[in-house]
Amino acid sequence: MIDVLHIIIPAALVVCAILVAVFRDLLYSVVTLAVLSLLLAFEFYLLKAPDVAIAEAGIGAAVTAAIFVITIRATKRME
Repeated sequence: MIDVLHIIIPAALVVCAILVAVFRDLLYSVVTLAVLSLLLAFEFYLLKAPDVAIAEAGIGAAVTAAIFVITIRATKRME
């Protein structure tokens, strides 16, 4: 089971990274970036690095996504 996850999670990371660059809506990109960060935290946990996983989940997914959302809401939308 864990061997399968070591194949699925990196593939999902690549898909999320591509989607972050492809999405035209910034909010969708931020949500996808947060998902990417959570997947990366899960991969760190599977690689037996729980301290790095907690830091990645806390800072990468939560704090960074919150800062990006606040910044997007503070700017004007131009199309």
